[in-house]
Amino acid sequence: METQIQIQEEDIVLTAQGRQRIEEELDRLVTIDRHEVAARIKDAKDYGELTENAEYEAAKNAQAFVEGRILDLKGILSRARLLRHDDIPTDWVGLGAVVTIQDKDFGDDWTVTLVSSYEADPDQDFLSNESPIGKALIGKRIGDTVEVKTPDGIIRYEVISITK
Repeated sequence: METQIQIQEEDIVLTAQGRQRIEEELDRLVTIDRHEVAARIKDAKDYGELTENAEYEAAKNAQAFVEGRILDLKGILSRARLLRHDDIPTDWVGLGAVVTIQDKDFGDDWTVTLVSSYEADPDQDFLSNESPIGKALIGKRIGDTVEVKTPDGIIRYEVISITK
């Protein structure tokens, strides 16, 4: 296999799109969500005794979630390394590759982008390299067939194309 970027255990590799999505989420959490939660806490304090105030408790839980997510995203961005366009392979499946696969039983084509788990979004066809399909595809070439075990059985996919 050609030289693939060496990925260390602690490395976080992000595509430019993935980094942008994380930065946008962080910005929204800091500039909007954090202030909304603070306002909810302030309003909830007006409802009476804090020890029996469900609204206050819910607002504090929301605050903990927002602050935790902010810390997570800042940590990801501080350790992230941007995957350069030139580092994305097209002769074999690797991180950042846009891969069209065909379901061998039904003939349906599916185009996915292989990304790190930090930017995976299966609803948008961004599959983690750690997912069952992602693991099966890594290193494969056009024409190769992979088998993926699912709760419904084995699904076979053929690699149709690999682009950036």
